[in-house]
Amino acid sequence: MLGPFTTKKENKLTEWFANIEKFKNKTVVITGASQGIGEAAARMFADLGANVALLARSKNKIDKISSEINLNGGKSNAIQCDVSNASQMENAIRTTMKMFGSIDILIGNAGVIEPIKSISDMEVSDFDKVIDINVKGVWYGIKSVLPYMINGGTIITVGSGAAISPLDGWSHYCTSKAAVHHLNACLDLEMRSNSIRALVLSPGTVATEMQRLIKKSGVNPVSKMEWEDHVPANWAAKCLVWMCTAQSDDYLGKVVSLREEGIRKAIGVI
Repeated sequence: MLGPFTTKKENKLTEWFANIEKFKNKTVVITGASQGIGEAAARMFADLGANVALLARSKNKIDKISSEINLNGGKSNAIQCDVSNASQMENAIRTTMKMFGSIDILIGNAGVIEPIKSISDMEVSDFDKVIDINVKGVWYGIKSVLPYMINGGTIITVGSGAAISPLDGWSHYCTSKAAVHHLNACLDLEMRSNSIRALVLSPGTVATEMQRLIKKSGVNPVSKMEWEDHVPANWAAKCLVWMCTAQSDDYLGKVVSLREEGIRKAIGVI
C-alpha cells in the first residue's frame, strides 16, 4: 500500500509499483537522506516495504523523516553520519546491520556544491571539503558496506551530467562527479563477479535545495533556469528504485541518465 508520500496526483505510480520487484525485508542505506533526492528515496523505498537507514549530518531532520516513515507503518532508522569521516561511515553501517540484520542496497547520495566560485577565487579548503564529501564519502560507503554484501547487493552512486560537462564555478563539483563515475566503473569491474550491481544515476537538474543555492549564485547557465525547469525529487527516487531491479541490468557499470526519454518511460513518469 502506498503511504502519504504518494499523492493523488501520483496515483498512476500504483501500476508501476505493482510491476516491480518487492523490497520487503530488504535493507536500504541512503546517505544524504535529510532532504531532496535522499529523503524522497527513503520514503519511496519504505512505501515499498524496505527497511531504510537514513544517514545525514542533520540528526533532527532525519529523525523527523524516520519518525514519519515509522508512524506510517514503515521500518527505518536515523543515523547521524558525516560521510567524509571513514569511522562514522563504518559505525553507521555496523549500526544498520545490528538493527536490520542485512544490507542489500547502498545509495551514495550525499553531496555538496558550495562554494560556487572560480578556481582563482576558491580556497584550497573549499575544494578539499567537496572532494571529502563527494568522492571520499562515496568510497568510504562502498568500502564499509562490501563486507556485508557477501551474497551480493546493489550500490548506486548519485552522479551528475557535470561529470562530462564543465561549468563555470563548478571545478570542484565537476571533478568530484567525474571521479565517482569512474569509481563506479571500477567497482563494477572488480565486483560484478561477486554479484555486486554497481550503477550511477545522473538525475539532471532536480528541484532540491541545491538548485536554490545554484540559482542564488548567478553563475553559469544552470543558475538561469526556472524552478519549474527542474524535475521533482520523486522522479529521481523512482529511478533509484528501478535501478535496484533486474530491469536495469543493461546499465551495470554505467550511468543511467534521467534526461533520457527511454529511462523516463521505463520508470513511468512520461
